[in-house]
Amino acid sequence: MTAPAPVSAWFDCSSGVAGDMLLGALLDAGASLAAVRGAVDAVVPGAVRIRTEPVRRCGLAATKAHVDTEPGPPHRTWHAIRALLAGAALPGPVRERAHAVFARLARAEAAVHGIPVDDVHFHEVGALDAIADVVGVCAAVHDLGIGAATATPIALGGGRARTAHGELPVPTPAVLRLLADQGAPARSGGLPYESATPTGVALVLSLCAEWGGLPALRLTGTGYGAGTRDPEGTPNVVRVVLGTAPEAGAETDAARAVVVSANVDDLDPRIWPHVLARLLAAGASDAWLTPILMKKGRPAHTLSALCPRPALDAVRETFTAETSTIGTREHEVAKHELEREFRTVPVGDALVAVKIARRAGRIVNAQPEYEDVAAAAAKLGIPLKTALARSVAAAEGALEHERSAPWTT
Repeated sequence: MTAPAPVSAWFDCSSGVAGDMLLGALLDAGASLAAVRGAVDAVVPGAVRIRTEPVRRCGLAATKAHVDTEPGPPHRTWHAIRALLAGAALPGPVRERAHAVFARLARAEAAVHGIPVDDVHFHEVGALDAIADVVGVCAAVHDLGIGAATATPIALGGGRARTAHGELPVPTPAVLRLLADQGAPARSGGLPYESATPTGVALVLSLCAEWGGLPALRLTGTGYGAGTRDPEGTPNVVRVVLGTAPEAGAETDAARAVVVSANVDDLDPRIWPHVLARLLAAGASDAWLTPILMKKGRPAHTLSALCPRPALDAVRETFTAETSTIGTREHEVAKHELEREFRTVPVGDALVAVKIARRAGRIVNAQPEYEDVAAAAAKLGIPLKTALARSVAAAEGALEHERSAPWTT
């Protein structure tokens, strides 16, 4: 029997991260609530009840994980938490990952307060709800069979936060230390409150070895975990995407294409714009013309078209029907495309579409669509070059605050 492919996960932390948000996302993605409850109860028997609630954040359906606790010690030492984990009947991977998360937190707290690691007293992160978050997330990861994981840079927020040590600036010192210890990327996210907690950050750092946009995956599931706040304009959720990595050396159909070409030396040049348009209509992704010099010094053109395999027959037919060629050459290529999407920006009374390209979640290019710019110039009664300049300025202005951050939708 063939072993199941290992599950990979991608965590979208562009709105921040907290332990309960991660737990909600994993439960929403299909993790067993019974397995999570059993693991937490093994560490702190009878002290915690975990329940879920379907909620909406900025109109997006999500799962809110609630951790209801009984009165307990106000703080615990790292030694006490180690003992709880060691004595609990947990699967080995769950115990090891939970131990790693708390060890990471202990090192950060020790560095922030200038004390030995064994002398660290946990406050927020040592409370019952944080123990439930850490152990619950580790149990959910184990239940889903997640191995490799990737995350976006974490949005940290801003302002000030109340902690057991008093009111601290956001990002809090512990969060900054956690990120610095691993050299992990982060950003403010433009949020006026604490959007990333030490527990949430430590969990993501323990789970993820790589950072960036959604990697190549054969998707198998998604989940959305809600935070407590519901701010306008931003869904306060952690999103998890589950899938399996493509087999080594394999390419998806969308990543392969065929270049069809032919040398033509006897076609009226006035026909070429029509030929290029017909190739695009036949399904080619792109079509172009290259001037060449053929045998006996004859000027000519190489006609080329890039097309997906389903459009290959129609593109071949267009070559022979619309030009004088009696054959074509073909070779397969691998396509590596940036993520693309469109937004519209106002230019006077007109709207212009802007094509946005991203690499690893970051905007690397934004170009107004020519046809929209031309239509705006006609509508506004201004020169085309003026309409283009205004369109570029409008696009840059609309995207300025996102240029240095992952693009999120």
